[in-house]
Amino acid sequence: MTLPFRRLAALGLAAAAGAIVAGCDDSYLDAGPGRAEHPITSATLQEMEKIDTTPSSPVLIRAYKKEAELEIWKMKSDGQYALLKTYPICRWSGQLGPKRTEGDMQVPEGFYAIAPGQMNPNSHYYLAFNVGYPNAYDRALGRTGGSVMVHGVCSSAGCFSMTDKQVDDIYAIARDALRGGQREIQLQSYPFHMTPENMAKYRLDPNIEFWKELKNGSDHFEVTKTEPSVLICGKHYIFGATARGEVAAGAPCPALQKDESVEALVAEKEAKDAAKVAELAARGVKPIRTIYADGGQNPVFAGYKDTSDPDALAGGPQEIALDDPGRAAPVRAAPAAAKPAPEAVQVATGDASRAAASAAEAAKAPAELASAAETEPVAPPQTIAVAAPVASGVAGMWGASAGSVKKWLHVGGEDAPAKPEATAYVPDQPIPSDVPLPPRRTAPAGKAQTVAAKAPKPPAKPAAEDSDAPDATGSIAAEPNVPAPPQR
Repeated sequence: MTLPFRRLAALGLAAAAGAIVAGCDDSYLDAGPGRAEHPITSATLQEMEKIDTTPSSPVLIRAYKKEAELEIWKMKSDGQYALLKTYPICRWSGQLGPKRTEGDMQVPEGFYAIAPGQMNPNSHYYLAFNVGYPNAYDRALGRTGGSVMVHGVCSSAGCFSMTDKQVDDIYAIARDALRGGQREIQLQSYPFHMTPENMAKYRLDPNIEFWKELKNGSDHFEVTKTEPSVLICGKHYIFGATARGEVAAGAPCPALQKDESVEALVAEKEAKDAAKVAELAARGVKPIRTIYADGGQNPVFAGYKDTSDPDALAGGPQEIALDDPGRAAPVRAAPAAAKPAPEAVQVATGDASRAAASAAEAAKAPAELASAAETEPVAPPQTIAVAAPVASGVAGMWGASAGSVKKWLHVGGEDAPAKPEATAYVPDQPIPSDVPLPPRRTAPAGKAQTVAAKAPKPPAKPAAEDSDAPDATGSIAAEPNVPAPPQR
């Protein structure tokens, strides 16, 4: 299929912009043929009716990088939110963990707000809206970058990239909610679903303290199904609280007021999840770190050719099993997350040099991630005023009374004293050795002996605007039939 010149030129500009700045620079405007005013589809309207909501009712968005899912929630007539649709994300870039600097290609993690002025009806990425990175939390930590979008074209340089058909639907839902009076749409961006299983697997990841903080916000939503209030003070997220004084992201938190009944429910959930994490660890669930060549995509898009850097997706992520804090076990491939694609759309797993490069990257990643995580602040104790004390039998998620929980989670406790961290010795000059060298090895035919760094590829051609790529799954019927591209 021959794409219109306008779309090809747009993609070229996007590729150049993505190579220069962080995020998806959408400053080049492309007046679409009324696409920003496309009505909500009849199928989506029927789903709204089923969950007792309307087009003008408020929206809340939740995104998960590892699972590559974007959820649209709508407020019902009783004030609680219900899941309307789950969209498979076509492409995201970078690694699990927050965005820190301009150009790092990371998709942000945190709580963000989308106001009417952030909607872009004239996007070169079909349609788009800015998620609001950096927020006050990011700025308090000195994080840089911007232009992070939810958009079409399935090409990511730090954005949530969807297909054109998907973003057409998402944009219409968000637009009608904002026109209905919603001042801002809350977007909750997570590394993964905040389940005990995932928290057990990633319990030694350098980002775990930050992720626990995000989980507290997720738990507030899960137990109430209402939008959690978000305060940022002391360089931390504070959920479900109101302040009696002035709040500044970089300043200590003032006295806070929380709803006793809600906090009891959150504490109960956190204690239950913490016990499950400890149980999984006791049963031998190994802590891991996941390393991507460059982000991922939902499995329904396996073999989808119209995406940025498809070669980076071919081999899938690598999982590093951590035997002890800071020490990595051998690298193993992550298990397949979905059924294999038909032969016509399967993507090659990569040649030997690419596999070697991925392994080398995975081997050095723990030290790099640990260094980056050192800049994350540790949450100080907060002064919380409540109408009445929460029952003393309910423990916080990571402060359960049982010492075994802390022991398995490696977060302290009397029965698990902290060990001094080993310091690596690196001599200024090489030290000669009398040990004889081993026989020289010759690489097998067809395998490279050295691995050169792979330069990032520009985004691939966008799918045609009438593409029938996967749309949404979850609460409504999916459209997972991916068109089979020609054999490579």
